[in-house]
Amino acid sequence: MTALQAVASALRGLPRGALALIYPPTCVACGAATADPGALCPACWSGLRLIEEPVCQRYGTPFAVDLGVGPLLSPRAIADPPVFERGRAVALYDAVARRLVHRLKDEDRLDLAGVMARMMAASGRTLIAEAECLVPVPLHRGRLWRRRFNQAALLGRAITAGTTLTFAPTALARVRATRPQVGLSRAARAENLSGAFRVPPSEAHRIRGRRVLLVDDVTTTGATGNAAARALLRGGAAAVDLLTFALIDGAAG
Repeated sequence: MTALQAVASALRGLPRGALALIYPPTCVACGAATADPGALCPACWSGLRLIEEPVCQRYGTPFAVDLGVGPLLSPRAIADPPVFERGRAVALYDAVARRLVHRLKDEDRLDLAGVMARMMAASGRTLIAEAECLVPVPLHRGRLWRRRFNQAALLGRAITAGTTLTFAPTALARVRATRPQVGLSRAARAENLSGAFRVPPSEAHRIRGRRVLLVDDVTTTGATGNAAARALLRGGAAAVDLLTFALIDGAAG
């Protein structure tokens, strides 16, 4: 046993309170002290702009006021409905949500996947209850090699943990490398992603005739969700919903 393994073994044997004295829990977003591990401090929690009803039933964007009974649709959902049936997200992509996403994706804070997935499971509970299969938005193999992990797959695996929902990370493939979406217009994003996804013939049985829950970290214009959903529907899925952690304010509404 190495020295590192010995320390890890000793720490696993300590009571939780003793571990907290050695490694006090900190906020997963800013690093400030918290009472519990894997939690947000009061400042970050109050700064997280959670999305609550009423929302557009197609894009999941929030309305400032309740417009009445019946299905609520944003102007964009009426003029330009998405390929996916319903989109939902935990929070608007402001400072705290952005920090969490970037810490997971760019700082290799893989432990944040479980924290974010718990919030996504709460926000998307209706979609999860009706889904038969969960598919993460895939990375192209070149980007996956450079990053070493797919954050959407980490979130999807954590969401399905402890449920009967089938996790199908290989049911959708990114077959074409695309340039970064940052700075592109909505139309350019859609063009950039055209033909980027495909259901491999050997994986089609995983989604055929099923309601699929597509998972990603952020919805910007909805172009990625649309392109991925279109490929899943062409591959035989009965319907596709989209669940992400964050949503850029106004981008999809």
